[in-house]
Amino acid sequence: MTENNVPCNDDVSALRCLVSGRVQGVFFRDSTRRVAVDLGLRGWVKNLADGRVEALFLGPRGQCERALAFVRKGPSGARVSGVEHRWERAADEMMAFEIR
Repeated sequence: MTENNVPCNDDVSALRCLVSGRVQGVFFRDSTRRVAVDLGLRGWVKNLADGRVEALFLGPRGQCERALAFVRKGPSGARVSGVEHRWERAADEMMAFEIR
């Protein structure tokens, strides 16, 4: 995934992230959920079988960018080695932020 300039509704943007490194078993998903909730975002975060974490953030673009800044660093026990992200068209189907 690469960043692109998909036009986004001013109210709801969608940002998908794939985070690699030591990101499983270090409270990455729970920390991401807490940050997203604090930012007023909806979406989800989940572990992938290949050891990465995937997240989808839905909300105001500026708040999604703040969530991206968090996943680039992660919680204290994480060692993020890379983050791939892309802006998508927002499908406003999520009502909250959940761990999958």
